[in-house]
Amino acid sequence: MPCILTPDQIAQFERDGYFIARGVFDKSETQLLTEAMASDPQIRDHILVREDGAGGGTRIALWNRAGDSVYGLMARTERMVDTAEALLGGPVYHYQSKLTAKEARTGGAWEWHQDYGYWYYNGCLFPQLVSCMVALDRADRENGCLQFIKGSHLMGRADHVKLTKAQNEIDPKVVAAAQARLETVYAEADPGDVVFFHCNLFHRSDQNRSDKRRWTLIVCYNRVDNDTYTREDDRFFVPLEKVEDGALKAAGLKLAGAENAEHFASKPFVPAVRAAGE
Repeated sequence: MPCILTPDQIAQFERDGYFIARGVFDKSETQLLTEAMASDPQIRDHILVREDGAGGGTRIALWNRAGDSVYGLMARTERMVDTAEALLGGPVYHYQSKLTAKEARTGGAWEWHQDYGYWYYNGCLFPQLVSCMVALDRADRENGCLQFIKGSHLMGRADHVKLTKAQNEIDPKVVAAAQARLETVYAEADPGDVVFFHCNLFHRSDQNRSDKRRWTLIVCYNRVDNDTYTREDDRFFVPLEKVEDGALKAAGLKLAGAENAEHFASKPFVPAVRAAGE
């Protein structure tokens, strides 16, 4: 299947740093992915809590390979891989996937950051990565959806400072200057929508103080020729075998095997950076 975005939509991504594609996964596919996130023992056993700076926390699970589970197959579908390749301008491999589970009333905030602010330290020399957030629940302002500073990816990689032991943030002075010049937007999405965003785009999300949970599944791709130059983390290049889009429904509720083919992470990667004000 070719890229699901039109040339005009790709141009919008390049200009703004993101694009929201509606209804990429239908109701039954989204339900399969949601059920897998809720019932897979591998997901459950690898849940981590990412604390924010105000007493909240987001439950996350991270894995670095796209296996034969229904969510591994999702990351390998033609509609996702072909689109990532069109956005990045070359062949890609699966870099990382992540469940972010912001529970009702308790879900934590993510302060302003760039994904490349982390991934640069994994050995990616160039910002040739894209994140693809699949909404499993309705994501809106009330339950802490993503916020973007439009066009901020064109600023390049920004300095990050330490916020908590589990989070770094862009230097607040840089954020304030960016917001004075650029528009801040909310990336509201319905289940099955996919938010594609550049690895240098400034983004954050509020705590979830609503009575509605906000679960998302984020797949990240790296361009093959941007393979990590280090092997200290296992997000280096492994060939990605694409599957047809019908593979999700054909697999049904297929969960990860006990052999950990997905390479679940036991802890989040948080680069050592200076403290704010230093």
